[in-house]
Amino acid sequence: MQAGISSYQIRVQGIVQGVGFRPYVYRLAREFSLNGWVLNSSAGVFIEVEGDDGQLKEFARRLVDDPPPLALIRNCEIKEIEPQGFKDFTIRESDDQDEKTVMVSPDIAICRECQQEVANPGDRRYGYPFINCTNCGPRFTIIKDLPYDRAKTTMADFPMCPVCQEEYDNPLYRRFHAQPNACPVCGPHTQLLDKRGQAVQSTPAELLRQGYIIAVKGLGAFHLAADATNIEAVRTLRQRKRRDAKPFAVMARDLGVADKYCVMNSTERFWLTSPQAPIVVMERKEASQLSGEIIHPGINTLGVMLPYTPLHYLLFDKELELLIMTSANISDEPLITDNQEAVDKLQDVADFFLVHNREIYNSCDDSVMRVTPMLTPQLFRRARGLVPMGIIVPPRSKSVLALGGEMKNTFCITRQGEAFLSQHWGDLNHYLNYCKFQQGIERFKRMLAVEPQIIAHDLHPNYQTTRWAKEQKHIPRIEIQHHYAHMASAMAENGLEGEVLGLICDGTGWGTDGAVWGCEILRGDYRQFTRLAHLKYLPLPGGDLSARKPYRMAFVYLLETLGQEGVEIANQLLPALVSEERDIILHRWQNGLPEVRTSSCGRLFDAAAALLGICDVNRYEGQAAIELESRSDPREKGSYSFRLEENGPMWLMDVFPMWNELLDDIKKGVPVGGMAQKFHLTLVNLFVMALCRLRDETGLNRVVLSGGVFHNQIILLELIHSLQSHDFMVYQHQQVPPGDGGISLGQAIIASEVNA
Repeated sequence: MQAGISSYQIRVQGIVQGVGFRPYVYRLAREFSLNGWVLNSSAGVFIEVEGDDGQLKEFARRLVDDPPPLALIRNCEIKEIEPQGFKDFTIRESDDQDEKTVMVSPDIAICRECQQEVANPGDRRYGYPFINCTNCGPRFTIIKDLPYDRAKTTMADFPMCPVCQEEYDNPLYRRFHAQPNACPVCGPHTQLLDKRGQAVQSTPAELLRQGYIIAVKGLGAFHLAADATNIEAVRTLRQRKRRDAKPFAVMARDLGVADKYCVMNSTERFWLTSPQAPIVVMERKEASQLSGEIIHPGINTLGVMLPYTPLHYLLFDKELELLIMTSANISDEPLITDNQEAVDKLQDVADFFLVHNREIYNSCDDSVMRVTPMLTPQLFRRARGLVPMGIIVPPRSKSVLALGGEMKNTFCITRQGEAFLSQHWGDLNHYLNYCKFQQGIERFKRMLAVEPQIIAHDLHPNYQTTRWAKEQKHIPRIEIQHHYAHMASAMAENGLEGEVLGLICDGTGWGTDGAVWGCEILRGDYRQFTRLAHLKYLPLPGGDLSARKPYRMAFVYLLETLGQEGVEIANQLLPALVSEERDIILHRWQNGLPEVRTSSCGRLFDAAAALLGICDVNRYEGQAAIELESRSDPREKGSYSFRLEENGPMWLMDVFPMWNELLDDIKKGVPVGGMAQKFHLTLVNLFVMALCRLRDETGLNRVVLSGGVFHNQIILLELIHSLQSHDFMVYQHQQVPPGDGGISLGQAIIASEVNA
């Protein structure tokens, strides 16, 4: 062996395909005058490299410490071997090994270089909607199998022209092995169609400026686009889509336009311009002259994203700066990805259709997030840009398929110390969503090359996920209580081991006692839990019907706290409660007829919002709670009374004393904003007192917060600050949603531990 010459065999795992990793290795090897080879494999990236011992060590250090910006190295194995006498450094053809451990990259927003090309009249790709390179473009939505090569994507139908092929073959160019590489000569093309499917010669921007609605085929699905500054266009879109209240997201032409309409901090700017390019929910500027009552009625926040594909950039011009950009699915149906399906289903909604001929293989909605007052990210929906990125969990030998919940469904599959959450499927009570959910499971299993050995599902007997799990006779399954899964989810993403206290606040979760839980304090680890405290039970007449009608919950609270006197107050303060409905609920209450009992925090928010005249009916999920938060006056520092009662081994968190005081404030004419804020602070004080009592009993000082209620920034901020002032260690969600979109992670980690 030549003096001073060493050789390494290296295996790199993680997101290392489709992110320019091999050309980076090639350039790094040339920089250090090293020889050998690199190749893609379904088991990772493999490298054999040899040369001067000092240069080789620096190469290995740089490989791990300074990878390409979009790469995510999970594991790097380096083994010293005998030098082979290589004469140069080459990039070899991909190797499809039996073991598949590589991670698929999420879709990545258009990079600055590609933006410049699409806007440059002198560039051969000027105005081309499908520009991409190794630093950006479609990944997850076009991939069919691993390793990530063009033949295994929906770009297989578009052979590269000689110029594109030359770029693709040049390891020193940023399009080296960019699998979606294309140009106007050889790549996909768009077409603008009318409702009859006939080609239209106008441009999308011209039509949008004229007030028309366009269905746009994007990266992972169709969107409906309209000029957000055109009140009539937005109103028409609401009417046609039958979406009378739920806020619309908007797409801003650039960061300057987003700044014009929203109050932004540096963290929000970071996320807006990140490769993930999510919708970021921010405070809207009141002076922006944007019609808030049309775009986001009843709230003071606006969900904003920037163009994340070249096609989106081409929707704008100098006059058009802000577009409504909302999912084009009908009602609660799955996302629309097919051109003909869009024309067939959206004829009564869209005036025109901007389609293209690149297949969307994996549908994927936009991710939605906000930045909390603590400047941490909080996800509402984990999808484009984040799926299927893995989350590190304790390594277990068995792979788990966790099925998630019924609403906001995601499933999760574990593999060798990582948990892979699916994209958002929505409400599985809709048959087509349920079909997509099943299809998604098969695709994830193939993509990850695993066959799960355990199925984890919710305790609720009537969930579609529970029914599906019971049909899988060939595989063991485990039932997991909903709020326990919430707690474990927060623990897992924060890397916690051992026992913690979990404050779980949401709308609905099937309890072990047959009641509907929704505001619980649990004690537990990944193997077991104990319920220590809960919001005092009250009847839930009509079950899910009461979740849609907050005035019903307000009436129930009035009856439970004031008795017959509550009927007269309800007549005064709850105009949506018609006499027939009132009398039925009253009759059942007076006669003690059996009702499902609930400790739901979500229903408590509903009741307060209805009683304060903020929201009588939830026209979308969580509307009452969202509007209650939006109306709260942060200058108010007061709160209402409550009780913390010991009931055997359980503590009852009782808010009944609050209602008389709140009614007194209503009589006095206290502003609604002040009462709404006092309601929030009452809950914070109640939760802190309960947790302090339970810490005294258990000795546990770590608290995890989970459940959809923690999307409420008043509760989240005030509670964290107060708990920290009482020397608690507090953990919140940052990688998965606190709502039901994150519980599959908790189910997976519990099942892994119980069956380890």
